Amino acid sequence: MPRYSIVVPLHNERENVTDLYDRLKAVMELNGESFEIVLVDDGSTDRSFHLLREIAAVDSRVTVVRLRRNFGQTSALAAGFDHARGEYIIAMDGDLQHDPADIPIFLEKIAEGYDIVSGWRKERIDNLWLRRIPSRCANWLMAKLSGVDIHDFGTTFKAYRRDILEQVPLYGELHRFIPALASWHGASIVEVPIRNVNRERGVSHYGISRTFRVFFDLITIRFLLRYLSRPLHFFGTIGMLGIFAGMGLTCWLAIEKFIRHASVMATHGPLMIFAAVLLLAGLNLLAVGLLGELQVRHYHEPTRRAPYSVDRVLRAHSEEQSVPE
Repeated sequence: MPRYSIVVPLHNERENVTDLYDRLKAVMELNGESFEIVLVDDGSTDRSFHLLREIAAVDSRVTVVRLRRNFGQTSALAAGFDHARGEYIIAMDGDLQHDPADIPIFLEKIAEGYDIVSGWRKERIDNLWLRRIPSRCANWLMAKLSGVDIHDFGTTFKAYRRDILEQVPLYGELHRFIPALASWHGASIVEVPIRNVNRERGVSHYGISRTFRVFFDLITIRFLLRYLSRPLHFFGTIGMLGIFAGMGLTCWLAIEKFIRHASVMATHGPLMIFAAVLLLAGLNLLAVGLLGELQVRHYHEPTRRAPYSVDRVLRAHSEEQSVPE
């Protein structure tokens, strides 16, 4: 079994694949410990898979995982993690904006006993208004809501202990929140500065639309961290407030009707409707909380449906095999 696994998701990176492999191999061979490189082709439509297949054919330390279509970065990382065999797993992007020469910094911190080592693009070279300022605001908000004091949630460049990753489900855009999810399990986290390199070849796959997806996932993370094992505490609290408010208004309307003999429908019609809505909404939220409590059992089940579909897995000295869905 290799000690380290380098997991790299790739999508239409034919200009960078060979250079990335050469640089990763050189860095890890200098380290002197056993390693493997897991390259995940996330539904590329260029010649990326052709080049990956050639690399896997000549190097037994390389595993290529080809997904049936483009599932997104989080799912590609999940596929890489599932096929990695190392005790420690290092994840990074395949566009060479993450410098493989920084890997030894991660290995040093892992050797010190940390569960997660997170990269920090301390000196950003991106566009000030479109990337740096929004990123700084988003990272500040993520740190406050998650309770994990790191500066850069957005970078994929991180190192993990395998047993920590096995406890964190990945879907949506949650790969950037792995430290926050792992902190719930008591993981120790440290941040290290990394170089921020301009993309030399290929086209960036990052767009402003990702900001909205990340925002929604941030809300999910906040909810999971506080109410993962007790969703009824969240929905039940709001539901009971609605029920009590609705009951209070109903009692007041009943006093108006039967003691003061007021025409409730004529004078307090909208208020009566509002009281009914509060009661029904409160009961619905209470029911949602109870259903959430039932779903907690499924969350803790050891079997989870993978958020990706593998087309084939290539390992040296083995035939190319299709993987059934």
